[in-house]
Amino acid sequence: MPTLTQLLVDIRACTLCADLPCGPRPVLQAGRSARLRIIGQAPGRKVHQTGIPWDDPSGVRLREWLGLTPAEFYDPDKVAIMPMGFCYPGKAVSGDNPPRTECASQWHPPLNAQMPDITLTLLVGQYAHAYYLGRRRKSSLTETVRAWREYLPDGFVPLPHPSPRNQPWLSKNPWFEKELVPAIQAEVRAMGL
Repeated sequence: MPTLTQLLVDIRACTLCADLPCGPRPVLQAGRSARLRIIGQAPGRKVHQTGIPWDDPSGVRLREWLGLTPAEFYDPDKVAIMPMGFCYPGKAVSGDNPPRTECASQWHPPLNAQMPDITLTLLVGQYAHAYYLGRRRKSSLTETVRAWREYLPDGFVPLPHPSPRNQPWLSKNPWFEKELVPAIQAEVRAMGL
Protein backbone atom coordinates (compact mmCIF):
# COMPACT_ATOMS: atom_id res chain seq x y z
CA MET A 1 0.00 0.00 0.00
CA PRO A 2 1.40 3.44 -0.90
CA THR A 3 2.05 6.05 1.78
CA LEU A 4 -0.44 8.89 2.10
CA THR A 5 2.10 11.24 0.51
CA GLN A 6 2.41 8.99 -2.55
CA LEU A 7 -1.33 8.44 -2.69
CA LEU A 8 -1.96 12.20 -2.79
CA VAL A 9 0.59 12.55 -5.60
CA ASP A 10 -1.16 9.76 -7.51
CA ILE A 11 -4.62 11.28 -7.01
CA ARG A 12 -3.51 14.75 -8.07
CA ALA A 13 -2.05 13.23 -11.25
CA CYS A 14 -5.20 11.20 -11.95
CA THR A 15 -6.73 11.42 -15.42
CA LEU A 16 -9.59 8.91 -15.03
CA CYS A 17 -11.99 11.62 -16.15
CA ALA A 18 -9.87 13.34 -18.79
CA ASP A 19 -13.00 13.82 -20.89
CA LEU A 20 -14.50 16.40 -18.50
CA PRO A 21 -15.29 19.79 -20.11
CA CYS A 22 -12.59 21.62 -18.10
CA GLY A 23 -10.25 18.63 -17.88
CA PRO A 24 -9.12 16.89 -14.72
CA ARG A 25 -7.89 18.83 -11.70
CA PRO A 26 -8.38 16.70 -8.59
CA VAL A 27 -9.00 18.82 -5.48
CA LEU A 28 -8.70 17.32 -2.01
CA GLN A 29 -6.94 17.64 1.33
CA ALA A 30 -5.74 14.90 3.67
CA GLY A 31 -3.30 14.35 6.49
CA ARG A 32 -2.44 11.16 8.38
CA SER A 33 -3.50 12.64 11.75
CA ALA A 34 -6.77 14.22 10.51
CA ARG A 35 -9.70 13.60 12.84
CA LEU A 36 -12.50 15.26 10.88
CA ARG A 37 -13.35 14.08 7.36
CA ILE A 38 -15.65 16.03 5.03
CA ILE A 39 -17.11 14.10 2.11
CA GLY A 40 -18.64 16.58 -0.34
CA GLN A 41 -19.97 16.28 -3.88
CA ALA A 42 -17.44 17.68 -6.35
CA PRO A 43 -15.56 20.93 -6.81
CA GLY A 44 -17.41 23.77 -8.46
CA ARG A 45 -15.94 25.89 -11.23
CA LYS A 46 -14.29 28.38 -8.84
CA VAL A 47 -12.68 25.59 -6.80
CA HIS A 48 -11.52 23.98 -10.04
CA GLN A 49 -9.79 27.25 -10.93
CA THR A 50 -8.15 27.86 -7.53
CA GLY A 51 -7.46 24.25 -6.56
CA ILE A 52 -8.55 25.07 -2.99
CA PRO A 53 -11.38 22.90 -1.60
CA TRP A 54 -14.55 24.72 -0.55
CA ASP A 55 -13.08 28.06 -1.75
CA ASP A 56 -16.49 29.54 -2.51
CA PRO A 57 -19.67 30.77 -0.77
CA SER A 58 -20.61 27.16 0.05
CA GLY A 59 -17.31 26.79 1.88
CA VAL A 60 -17.90 29.97 3.88
CA ARG A 61 -21.25 28.60 5.06
CA LEU A 62 -19.75 25.16 5.80
CA ARG A 63 -17.01 26.71 7.95
CA GLU A 64 -19.69 28.70 9.80
CA TRP A 65 -21.67 25.50 10.43
CA LEU A 66 -18.52 23.88 11.83
CA GLY A 67 -17.36 26.91 13.81
CA LEU A 68 -13.90 26.66 12.22
CA THR A 69 -11.64 29.44 11.00
CA PRO A 70 -10.11 29.10 7.53
CA ALA A 71 -6.74 28.29 9.16
CA GLU A 72 -8.31 25.44 11.14
CA PHE A 73 -10.38 24.19 8.21
CA TYR A 74 -7.43 24.14 5.81
CA ASP A 75 -5.08 22.27 8.15
CA PRO A 76 -4.78 18.80 6.55
CA ASP A 77 -3.49 17.36 9.83
CA LYS A 78 -6.89 18.19 11.35
CA VAL A 79 -9.41 18.14 8.48
CA ALA A 80 -9.53 15.79 5.50
CA ILE A 81 -11.60 16.94 2.52
CA MET A 82 -12.57 14.21 0.06
CA PRO A 83 -15.30 14.94 -2.48
CA MET A 84 -17.19 12.09 -4.12
CA GLY A 85 -15.77 13.35 -7.40
CA PHE A 86 -12.38 15.07 -7.15
CA CYS A 87 -12.78 17.08 -10.37
CA TYR A 88 -15.29 19.68 -11.53
CA PRO A 89 -17.94 17.69 -13.44
CA GLY A 90 -19.12 20.56 -15.64
CA LYS A 91 -22.31 22.57 -15.83
CA ALA A 92 -25.76 21.02 -15.99
CA VAL A 93 -29.07 22.67 -16.89
CA SER A 94 -29.55 23.47 -13.20
CA GLY A 95 -26.32 23.66 -11.19
CA ASP A 96 -23.40 21.33 -11.86
CA ASN A 97 -23.40 17.78 -13.16
CA PRO A 98 -23.32 15.00 -10.57
CA PRO A 99 -19.89 13.87 -9.38
CA ARG A 100 -18.27 11.18 -11.49
CA THR A 101 -18.38 7.77 -9.83
CA GLU A 102 -14.83 6.69 -10.72
CA CYS A 103 -13.21 8.82 -8.01
CA ALA A 104 -14.91 7.40 -4.95
CA SER A 105 -14.53 3.78 -5.99
CA GLN A 106 -10.89 4.24 -7.01
CA TRP A 107 -9.58 6.58 -4.32
CA HIS A 108 -11.77 6.63 -1.19
CA PRO A 109 -10.83 3.15 0.15
CA PRO A 110 -7.05 3.72 0.05
CA LEU A 111 -7.42 7.28 1.38
CA ASN A 112 -9.61 6.14 4.27
CA ALA A 113 -7.09 3.42 5.12
CA GLN A 114 -4.36 6.06 5.46
CA MET A 115 -6.26 8.17 8.02
CA PRO A 116 -6.74 5.98 11.11
CA ASP A 117 -7.59 8.86 13.50
CA ILE A 118 -10.82 9.98 11.80
CA THR A 119 -13.53 10.17 14.46
CA LEU A 120 -16.20 12.21 12.68
CA THR A 121 -17.25 12.22 9.01
CA LEU A 122 -19.58 14.86 7.62
CA LEU A 123 -21.51 13.60 4.61
CA VAL A 124 -22.41 16.68 2.58
CA GLY A 125 -25.21 16.10 0.09
CA GLN A 126 -27.11 13.15 -1.34
CA TYR A 127 -24.19 11.53 -3.19
CA ALA A 128 -22.13 11.22 -0.01
CA HIS A 129 -25.22 9.98 1.86
CA ALA A 130 -25.81 7.27 -0.74
CA TYR A 131 -22.19 6.08 -0.85
CA TYR A 132 -21.45 6.02 2.87
CA LEU A 133 -24.88 5.26 4.37
CA GLY A 134 -26.16 2.92 1.66
CA ARG A 135 -29.43 1.25 2.66
CA ARG A 136 -29.39 3.06 5.99
CA ARG A 137 -30.24 6.38 4.39
CA LYS A 138 -33.85 7.50 4.48
CA SER A 139 -36.21 8.12 1.58
CA SER A 140 -35.21 11.80 1.19
CA LEU A 141 -32.30 14.07 1.95
CA THR A 142 -34.41 15.90 4.54
CA GLU A 143 -35.30 12.72 6.39
CA THR A 144 -31.71 11.47 6.25
CA VAL A 145 -30.41 14.73 7.74
CA ARG A 146 -33.21 14.78 10.32
CA ALA A 147 -32.13 11.27 11.44
CA TRP A 148 -28.54 12.40 12.10
CA ARG A 149 -28.57 11.01 15.66
CA GLU A 150 -28.92 7.48 14.22
CA TYR A 151 -25.65 7.81 12.32
CA LEU A 152 -23.57 9.69 14.91
CA PRO A 153 -22.61 6.57 16.93
CA ASP A 154 -20.91 5.31 13.74
CA GLY A 155 -19.10 8.63 13.30
CA PHE A 156 -21.27 10.01 10.48
CA VAL A 157 -23.37 13.16 10.28
CA PRO A 158 -25.38 13.72 7.08
CA LEU A 159 -25.75 17.34 5.98
CA PRO A 160 -27.45 19.20 3.15
CA HIS A 161 -25.16 20.99 0.74
CA PRO A 162 -24.29 24.47 2.10
CA SER A 163 -24.77 26.09 -1.30
CA PRO A 164 -26.62 29.41 -1.39
CA ARG A 165 -28.94 27.59 -3.83
CA ASN A 166 -30.15 25.55 -0.83
CA GLN A 167 -31.45 28.61 1.04
CA PRO A 168 -35.07 27.53 0.40
CA TRP A 169 -34.32 24.15 2.06
CA LEU A 170 -32.75 25.88 5.07
CA SER A 171 -35.76 28.21 5.34
CA LYS A 172 -38.18 25.25 5.29
CA ASN A 173 -36.11 23.33 7.86
CA PRO A 174 -35.20 25.79 10.65
CA TRP A 175 -34.51 22.86 13.00
CA PHE A 176 -31.28 22.26 11.06
CA GLU A 177 -29.58 25.51 12.15
CA LYS A 178 -31.23 25.45 15.60
CA GLU A 179 -30.45 21.83 16.52
CA LEU A 180 -27.92 20.20 14.23
CA VAL A 181 -25.48 23.05 13.64
CA PRO A 182 -24.86 23.60 17.40
CA ALA A 183 -24.46 19.82 17.83
CA ILE A 184 -21.86 19.69 15.04
CA GLN A 185 -19.98 22.63 16.54
CA ALA A 186 -19.95 20.88 19.92
CA GLU A 187 -18.60 17.68 18.31
CA VAL A 188 -15.89 19.65 16.49
CA ARG A 189 -14.90 21.49 19.69
CA ALA A 190 -14.77 18.19 21.59
CA MET A 191 -12.28 16.94 18.98
CA GLY A 192 -9.97 19.81 19.87
CA LEU A 193 -9.85 21.24 16.36
